[in-house]
Amino acid sequence: MPVGILGLGFHVPEVIVDNALISQWADVPEEWVARRTGIYERRYAPAGVATSDLAHEAVTDLLSRAPGVERDIGLVIVATATPDQPQPATAVALQSALGLEASAAFDVNAVCSGFVYGLTIAAALLSSSAAYGSHALVVGSDMFSSVMDRGDRRTVSLFGDGAGAALLGPVPDGYGIGASRMVAHGSLRSLVEVPAGGTRKPLTPEARAAGEHLFKMDGRPVTEYALRTLPEIIGAAVADSGLSIEDIDRFIFHQANVRLLERITSELKLDPDRVPMTADEYGNTGAASIPITMRKAQMRRPFQRGERILLAAVGGGMTAAATVLTWF
Repeated sequence: MPVGILGLGFHVPEVIVDNALISQWADVPEEWVARRTGIYERRYAPAGVATSDLAHEAVTDLLSRAPGVERDIGLVIVATATPDQPQPATAVALQSALGLEASAAFDVNAVCSGFVYGLTIAAALLSSSAAYGSHALVVGSDMFSSVMDRGDRRTVSLFGDGAGAALLGPVPDGYGIGASRMVAHGSLRSLVEVPAGGTRKPLTPEARAAGEHLFKMDGRPVTEYALRTLPEIIGAAVADSGLSIEDIDRFIFHQANVRLLERITSELKLDPDRVPMTADEYGNTGAASIPITMRKAQMRRPFQRGERILLAAVGGGMTAAATVLTWF
């Protein structure tokens, strides 16, 4: 049977980082942050909390509305660029916390495109084999606060922490996850990066002193990439589905920042009412932003059976992905 999203959950930490605090950290006016980004708040996890802890909270929220489904879950995918540790995968920490021993569990790192990558992989695995059970969890979870340079106004104004989870399982013909597209342009990988901490550049005292263990982004070319690549991959996924843009009821975009979302919405000539946003209140939560925004959109105006939803993201790598689904 086709595979669709059966449930959603999310979690954001309680600690609010508002623009007044960003103003102090980065020595910029509060008005500059709001005008440039459209973001007013973001959330930071407290000390002692790991990426898998955020993921566990999001899945707990999801499962509170789907009791008993745990026995059918045979696959756990965590999309993250801020893992608990270099190895093993954050997904196995989540699997253990959920008591899902023996299920397949692994991470996907496509940075902010990771959730859509993970969704595509999970749907393909469930559709092709009974070895992974009838259901899967795909979780986007990131803690960008752990790699933020608080003096860099270009990035600290944008990013926050959070997690969002989706339960995948069988749906009737004509529903569920349809066409998906994933691309990467590795020649642009230096546009979004944490330079040190891997085998290419070990985290030496010199690298730490130079701030190379912290997140860096070249904002202008990243924006140009998004404005060029998102319409292309969205158009391809929609065409592969045999649909047109006008047939899509809601567009759930990666929440890079409000201003970029406004430009994408304008470029595609979309009604803003069809484009839910959470960037203004949570900032850019990386791989978590699409499932968080889906769940918030569902809470504000529940998805209707047969509603067509498009998910699309760009992320470091550079990567991009889009998926069209029909809600059941």
